[in-house]
Amino acid sequence: MTTARKTQISLVITAGVLFVLLFIAPKKHLAKPETLKAGSAEHAHETEATLESFLTSTSKSLSLKEKTTYDDLVSAGQKSTVDTAFIPVVQFWDRLKRPDFASYYVEKIADRKQTTAAYTKAGDRYFYAVRFVKDGNEIPALYQSAMRCYQKALDKDAKNIDAKIQLAACYVEGSPDPMKGIGLLKEVEKIDSSNVKLQLTFAFFSVKSGQWDKAIKRFETVLRIDPMYLEAYLHLADAYEQKQEFAKTIEMLEKYAALTQDATAKQEVLKYIEQLRHKTS
Repeated sequence: MTTARKTQISLVITAGVLFVLLFIAPKKHLAKPETLKAGSAEHAHETEATLESFLTSTSKSLSLKEKTTYDDLVSAGQKSTVDTAFIPVVQFWDRLKRPDFASYYVEKIADRKQTTAAYTKAGDRYFYAVRFVKDGNEIPALYQSAMRCYQKALDKDAKNIDAKIQLAACYVEGSPDPMKGIGLLKEVEKIDSSNVKLQLTFAFFSVKSGQWDKAIKRFETVLRIDPMYLEAYLHLADAYEQKQEFAKTIEMLEKYAALTQDATAKQEVLKYIEQLRHKTS
């Protein structure tokens, strides 16, 4: 079972809509980075300084005990030559539920390791931190930081497909040049059309723009590639429901319920199927 498939799924059932929240699901953003320009070294430095300003401001608001601990951990990391010396700082911010600042130090670790895997991991941390940020002004800096890391990962290994897909997602979701991201995805599709993550990324872009037929085709492609990627059935159910095609919605939910080993999710899906049947009878 893949990492994505192991990710916890939350099913939020309302009177009319089934929301499927997955690890890789589309994000809702608080602000669009209208003024940011990707790809410039000068701008990358500018973005880093902006993220540092958020970090500095937040660290000043820590309790005296937390601030002392944080400063000591950072100092120890800076003095050490070990490439993983900043892990305690990452853990510090993770405990405080600030994945944005934890990501900053994951990148510090990547700068020492200088590997494509380390930079991809740092990019992922920035990318997925976006959904947890309360201050929308910080979102552009997180996207640009993620793009910087993914680009470094690709510079070290141009065949790093995951980094290329994620870089494309950053362009689409967090830059004023979304078509550049679509272009990158098309490049990947030419050489690896059976990549599940690629097909999911295309599907979620279609979902976000309300292109339900395109989304359905992509989720169906995912299932052709990997019939046991069960979450695709939930996304298909949601897409069909958005189209008011309730018979197909129920069909997809029944397929998921028949295959899933998650008893709680199965129970909730079966309940929702009954609600749909009553609603459409």
